[in-house]
Amino acid sequence: MSVPKEKLNVAVIGSGFAGLSTAAYLAKNGFQVEIFEKNLQVGGRARQLETNGYVFDMGPSWYWMPDVFEKFFHDFGYKASDFYELTRLDPSFSVIFDKKEVLHIPDNYNDLSNLFESIEAGSAVKLHAFMDEAAFKYKVGMEKLVYNPGLSLMEFADLDLLKGVFKLQVFTSFSKHVRKYFNNPKLIALMEFPVLFLGATPEDTPALYSLMNYAGLKLGTWYPKGGFGEVIKAMRTVCERLGVRFNLDEPVLHINMENNMVKDITTSKQQKPFHAVVASGDYHYMEQQLLQEPYRNYNKSYWNSRILAPSCLIFYLGISTAVKRLEHHNLFFDEDLKLHAAEIYKDPKWPSKPLFYVCCPSKTDDTVAPAGHENLFVLIPIAPDLNDDETIREQYFNQVMERLETYCNQNIRASIDYKKSYCVNDFIIDYHSFKGNAYGLANTLLQTANLKPSIRNKKVKNLFYAGQLTVPGPGVPPSLISGHVAAKQVAKHLNSSAYEKNI
Repeated sequence: MSVPKEKLNVAVIGSGFAGLSTAAYLAKNGFQVEIFEKNLQVGGRARQLETNGYVFDMGPSWYWMPDVFEKFFHDFGYKASDFYELTRLDPSFSVIFDKKEVLHIPDNYNDLSNLFESIEAGSAVKLHAFMDEAAFKYKVGMEKLVYNPGLSLMEFADLDLLKGVFKLQVFTSFSKHVRKYFNNPKLIALMEFPVLFLGATPEDTPALYSLMNYAGLKLGTWYPKGGFGEVIKAMRTVCERLGVRFNLDEPVLHINMENNMVKDITTSKQQKPFHAVVASGDYHYMEQQLLQEPYRNYNKSYWNSRILAPSCLIFYLGISTAVKRLEHHNLFFDEDLKLHAAEIYKDPKWPSKPLFYVCCPSKTDDTVAPAGHENLFVLIPIAPDLNDDETIREQYFNQVMERLETYCNQNIRASIDYKKSYCVNDFIIDYHSFKGNAYGLANTLLQTANLKPSIRNKKVKNLFYAGQLTVPGPGVPPSLISGHVAAKQVAKHLNSSAYEKNI
């Protein structure tokens, strides 16, 4: 005899973008949902640090693919603007090659074409052709591919997908694809930078991911006033209005089984039965620590063979004066991109001459720093699983600050009134992050779609996964979508096909 819909309860472990998305879609469709979060704050990697008048986004800072956010809120009868104010940045971002050579990437596409043409004759026409291909990949990828659960090859038996399989360029190198269009090293660096955070070198990343160039250069780079924490607040509000219950500062200690089904979960405060569980925290941790070995999808050797996206060393800096020359987003490509990429992916080590990224949201938003002050977020991509200690952090801090100060022609370190670092050890402590990775699983060909860790537990029918280590992959928009896909799978399992179609 089936359980009445109103009594079906689901536990969601983790309150990042994937967890909040999962909870919202399930609650909308009649399930009783509880979120269990180990930290005091909702948001996972998108938590905020508020101190001394500063508001720091601790993780995501690039608001790309606004259509994905709008779709999420639309599914619940809202618009993003019901919750937060969006600004389209212009310039979208700046790329610094040296003190005198800087590309300010304009928001206007015609201006971008003119910029390309000024750097390399004939490149404006080639940019249009590149973007036409990228637009096709974005449409197919973001409307079809990413919403597949990755459970069967029959998911690809779609006429549009089959027609466009060659145009998607899943088997073509991103690096070769870019060089087919552009020769100038600065344009190549500009086009290759988005894939750095996908977990592989441009040579080993499928050309499918030129859809990222379309997202960043055509759809625009946006900023939610107040920071990414405002997006998290909005999603929490959606969840709470649907009746989702939040259990903060309550880590899950065990997922308990009976007859190859989840019976209940044990947290630091209670033991409670659920009809289904969605683990949206670190997949590796959920499997290896919360489940007994017979119920795991994968063993240790499988996980150790996975290629992970980077970790990073971050500095949150409060500066008691204005900082010159910086835009909202600043990419420092004043060293060798290939060398840094190799030291992340090919020969993992602390980088010898790292590229780095500086976000200065106070250039756009006067609410994130005291009047006359600047809020700086400095990030160095690094390989996961590196030895991390304060001596190393300080060494790299001084290395990148010297370059930043040279560019700005300003002694920034003398004006620091707040400083906090965050690296591999912190990712492990705060998020149980596998090997301290920051971005999840690398988007290599052999770790794409159905070849990612499964969104369903293969041995436990009512246990599911969501987040950046399963489909569709790393990043904020994919994590939002992952929650949507996981919610559909839960509903399907709980014999709720009548309303599963509505998720």
